[in-house]
Amino acid sequence: MFWKHLHRVGVPFGEMAWDHARDQVPDGTEEQIADAAAALLRRAHDGPAQRKGRASKRSRRVAARTRATTPDRPAPDPPAPQPDQEDPADTETAKVIPLGLDEDRLDHHARMLVVATSFVEKTVVCGRRLVLLNRHAISARRGLMVSGLPGTGKTSAITQLGLAHELLDRARHPNVTDRIPVLYITVPPAATARMVASEFARFLGLPVRGRSNMTDIIEAVVGVCTDTRTGLVLVDEIHNISQVTRTGAEVSDTLKYFSERIPATFVYAGINLETSELLAGTRGAQIAGRFTLVPTRPFPYGEEWKALVATLEKTLLLHDHPPGSLIKLDRYLHNRADGMIGALSHAIRGAAIDAILSGTERMTKEAIDAIPLDHAAETTRKPLKKTAVR
Repeated sequence: MFWKHLHRVGVPFGEMAWDHARDQVPDGTEEQIADAAAALLRRAHDGPAQRKGRASKRSRRVAARTRATTPDRPAPDPPAPQPDQEDPADTETAKVIPLGLDEDRLDHHARMLVVATSFVEKTVVCGRRLVLLNRHAISARRGLMVSGLPGTGKTSAITQLGLAHELLDRARHPNVTDRIPVLYITVPPAATARMVASEFARFLGLPVRGRSNMTDIIEAVVGVCTDTRTGLVLVDEIHNISQVTRTGAEVSDTLKYFSERIPATFVYAGINLETSELLAGTRGAQIAGRFTLVPTRPFPYGEEWKALVATLEKTLLLHDHPPGSLIKLDRYLHNRADGMIGALSHAIRGAAIDAILSGTERMTKEAIDAIPLDHAAETTRKPLKKTAVR
């Protein structure tokens, strides 16, 4: 059983298809390589619908990469011709534009791209270190807490840690299908101990019946995790647990019991955990004494922010977007998103989708400004001097 969140991670940017085309024409020009890639991908198109004649090199490359980053899908049946209407198959547009073209690019921009920021790398490194340190521990295993404001990439960081652990486990045990290296749950609001235990069971595909008591659920979860060699448990939205209430204390005790019975490293992620009620009281002191804290903060305006903008720009599949134009807006984007990677990704992906739907096929400051962001980013937005936008 593979980790069910693995499919959320974006595939590589089509460079494999590009390299394969380059191997076919090793002495060819970039334009010839683009033609070869388009031929390999078969369904790549020749540019926007309104254009006539030979598509530009940029359009063919966008088309090739679009096809490389999207899974194969069966072509839909063509619409039946209506009386007194020309068959679409006989029109020039139907010959040039494959069905589902823009849908593939819309799907690409709708996916959340995970960028290897310093915070993501630190989370993965710390998590892998703890997994190794806990390998032979019998009790009192060390854990990891990822804490920060909403939209700073906490969930992305722990899912990347889970992905890295999953891939390493597969590499060590090829052709073995009865392992579940990673377990992921989200703590529901106002969660009870039974609700959290049921989340564990649901991830593992275990039935949770109304007559099942807590002991039955816990024993079933522990048994499956032990048999399938679960080595990493990710618990998201952990801030929903309050140690000052009886129900919250019971949830905390349940997680602690799971951590003692399951031979795995536990990773918690939540909002401002260092000041939350999760660390209150005696139970909170136990968590603080065993878990390493990795804080995340908004990005300051600097080289890493510029590199982040440049990386996101490289993922755009727009025909008329001038390369490097988004990088020139890096200071404006920092002010617009308040340094939050979640708000930045939402603004860029939203503007890219609008560019495809409107047919402009390019990203502009006005288009990004038209994308409404979350309330926190909008309320903290500062006036920007004209000279600051390059």
